[in-house]
Amino acid sequence: MDTVSRRLLKELRDFDKEAASHPEILELAPESDHDLRQWKARLAGLPGTPYEGGVFDLSIQIPRNYPIHPPTMQFTTKICHPNVHFKTGEICLDILKTEWSPAWTLKSTVLAVSLLLSNPEPSSPLNCDAANLLRCGDMLAYENLIRMYTQLYALPK
Repeated sequence: MDTVSRRLLKELRDFDKEAASHPEILELAPESDHDLRQWKARLAGLPGTPYEGGVFDLSIQIPRNYPIHPPTMQFTTKICHPNVHFKTGEICLDILKTEWSPAWTLKSTVLAVSLLLSNPEPSSPLNCDAANLLRCGDMLAYENLIRMYTQLYALPK
């Protein structure tokens, strides 16, 4: 077994042991037993945020040189957020690009994505409309826009 597979299996075991301590991560696992480099995650919208009640799916691709290089993550559930491209689900987060360190795990990276939902960074937007509402200080419009898209695309059916 190669070092990437060993690392991923250890991360999976560690997550399974600690899953109850991170209720915002509903799921984090390989998509199949045959390919450890393709994972999925499911996030719960945090209470008290406009994402509350939503369930958001992520696709995670692990590079061959993980953990030296970061995974690629994107939302597969449509989500309205200043740092997420609405059409592709691409996530603008420094740890997925320039600030990656092998000390990060898939779990800690998914937790960082979850935190990004309630702590947007409008200065590096992928969704300019959402970012502009924040920059203008129109929190009511911003939160209503988020709630609308959460209701349209992320509420469990």
